[in-house]
Amino acid sequence: MKRFISLTVLVIVAVLAAGVFEARAAKPKIMILATGGTIAGAQAKPGEAGYTSGTFSVANLIAAVPLLEDLAQVSGEQIANIGSQDMNNAVWLKLAKRINQLLATPEVDGIVVTHGTDTMEETAYFLHLVVNSNKPVVVVGSMRPATAMSADGPLNLYNAVAVAADPEARGRGVFVVMDDKIFSGRAATKTDTTAVETFQPMNRGVQGAAYFGKNRWFPPPGQKHTTKSEFRVDKAETLPRVDIVYSYVNAPRDMVDALVAAGAKGIVLAGVGDGNTTDAVLAALTEAAKNGVVVVRSSRVGHGLVRRNIEVDDDKLGFVAAEELNPSKARVLTLLSLMHTKDPKVVQQYFYEY
Repeated sequence: MKRFISLTVLVIVAVLAAGVFEARAAKPKIMILATGGTIAGAQAKPGEAGYTSGTFSVANLIAAVPLLEDLAQVSGEQIANIGSQDMNNAVWLKLAKRINQLLATPEVDGIVVTHGTDTMEETAYFLHLVVNSNKPVVVVGSMRPATAMSADGPLNLYNAVAVAADPEARGRGVFVVMDDKIFSGRAATKTDTTAVETFQPMNRGVQGAAYFGKNRWFPPPGQKHTTKSEFRVDKAETLPRVDIVYSYVNAPRDMVDALVAAGAKGIVLAGVGDGNTTDAVLAALTEAAKNGVVVVRSSRVGHGLVRRNIEVDDDKLGFVAAEELNPSKARVLTLLSLMHTKDPKVVQQYFYEY
């Protein structure tokens, strides 16, 4: 009888052990692609406000959050190690191509991109339009360097991995995860210079809440992205030049003329109010549009939509209205649109759809 009980116990232990092994083996496989930024930054002296971005490697970031192994099988790769003020087209193309390459394999279930916050909203929207996969891609950073008192990076990274590992994140496009919130890469916008709650969704709500690895999801946005997007950069070596012109009291036309002379293929107006500007700038933009430059009217305000033919006659002037995209995001969509067309009517349709 005792031998029978012992054998039964051994069988139960073996089954439980097999279940634990299978559960561990079944954990999602998440790749962290690091680009630098504050999340990898270090202060020269403890307590100082200043710091150097991109001091720590992706291996350092992973090692700093050992609980990541409870969420997923995590590995890392260094794409760049820069402050995001220095983010550029070459890194964008390298990052997008690597993400598409990794997500096309069964060895990767999701991607986390560590990134500085200054241009995070632009990179997130770029990836939102060019990643060709339903698998989750999450862009994450921090407002305090890794060596700061009460650094926010470790928990942000933990939540980002939790979102990337969540089956419910599939098919929703690219995310930004910061401060316990899940944003669409299309909507996330930096709104404060230093506050940890700096990212907010302009004109739209958050996609969900990320709380210590537990996610709550809200209805997804309806615009095209990722697998429904027609924008692809896997074979691209360069991106078209698109610049932003900021409007202000007494703004002259000089900047517009200089950008056209420098070879700009597109110009986004960060206009006052509903995408308006001075007569001088408007005249220069009108000439640029007639000469084949794609001109997009956005607003420096931060909230609200820039609609067609409200402040100016877009139909007559050949302009594009940015709708709800702010200047930095409008620039991203414009440069990708220019890889397909220079027709402002077609570009306008892209702004409605994406």
